[in-house]
Amino acid sequence: MAHVTVIPIMLIISFFQCKTLFSTSLASEQQDVGDAPELRNTMWISKHEPGVILSWNNNLTKEEIEKYTVKYILSYKFFNTTHENEERLQKKKKRINLNLHSGFNAKVKTQLFSKETDDVIKESGWTEFTYKAPPVYIQNFSCIIYNISFFNCTWYIKAEAPEDIQIFLSYRHIGKDFDCQQYIKNARKKNIGCHMKEIYFQPSRKINLNITVRDMKNNSRLSYYKIFTPQTIEKLNPPINISVSLENRSIQIHWKPPPTIGSASSKCFLYEVNITDLKIVNVTGEKYEYPFHKPARKCAAQVRVKKEKCIRNKIWSEWSEPVFIDHEKTVDVMLLSLTLFCLLIFLGGLLILACRRYQCLEVITMPVPHPSDNIKSWLVADDTTRYWVTHMNQMSMQREMYSDATVGIPEENGDENIQQKCLKEPGLEDL
Repeated sequence: MAHVTVIPIMLIISFFQCKTLFSTSLASEQQDVGDAPELRNTMWISKHEPGVILSWNNNLTKEEIEKYTVKYILSYKFFNTTHENEERLQKKKKRINLNLHSGFNAKVKTQLFSKETDDVIKESGWTEFTYKAPPVYIQNFSCIIYNISFFNCTWYIKAEAPEDIQIFLSYRHIGKDFDCQQYIKNARKKNIGCHMKEIYFQPSRKINLNITVRDMKNNSRLSYYKIFTPQTIEKLNPPINISVSLENRSIQIHWKPPPTIGSASSKCFLYEVNITDLKIVNVTGEKYEYPFHKPARKCAAQVRVKKEKCIRNKIWSEWSEPVFIDHEKTVDVMLLSLTLFCLLIFLGGLLILACRRYQCLEVITMPVPHPSDNIKSWLVADDTTRYWVTHMNQMSMQREMYSDATVGIPEENGDENIQQKCLKEPGLEDL
């Protein structure tokens, strides 16, 4: 019994001893770090088109770098924006694309972590840095791809821009450089947009835009850069083959997705359906169904689409042409069909009862009687008469033939020959 109670006590004592030793070593480690000089950072900028590289360094010793894990917290925000970007890095530099921003404010902090516990041993304060880029004379720059192969970019020129500047645009895609095909100009003949057609994009390859602001008087220029992924700036056409059908007392709207430069999988598209007097609803499939109760006399349905799943795109297509739904007419057709069917059954029943009452079927199905004996005798007599008429006609024709054959015979023998021929004719010898 004594051995059973001693073992747990010894385990507990050993645990506390280990914990004490670990806390002592950690405290001594922190004390050693605390005795070290305060951490400080320095920051600087180097140009790297299409942006800049922000770099920093600190006063850590070689032993500290080998003993601890060193990490950095970088935070930066562009001028005239509210969004702040924050990243945790292990490298001492960060490439920042300006994207037509005139500069940014940045700050960095250095942290030391224990390799055994990942606890923060020591950290520096924030070191701040401000970078002012060359002046940017354009704003509200945006690009869009539509109808598969059309590419448009537009921008505004700031009021403080010099009078002699002109804006030019080019882009690089799949290793090739392209210049703007047709510029859009304002009243002062300044380029405020670019239109290109018959451009074919590879969805996974980025578009690198180069916006050049050239001072025509001093022959100087500034270049700005923006990078797009084609699918993120594609404006789809409205859905196609939209149809409406009535099934199970509900309206069903069907459609098909439009052509696109990227994946055409049905999982990529997000739709919105707008029906008169109803809220706009989001739909992920290619149909929408809703029941109708006390519907309006006439309403319209429209559908629009954008890519949401495969790649995030904020640009909605235009609404499709309205498809009109006349609920009342649809219901009237159903009721009319049902009423007509019942009426046909009722009239058919009345017709059958009337035929039975007035024996119409017996009259229709009565057999045709055989002809009487008088009719038979009349038909036989008629046949005999027809025979004698035919026979007399034949005799008349034979007489004419004989008369033609005896032309030129002497008169004294003529009568005798005629009498002999007449006696030889059938039916006359017996007379």
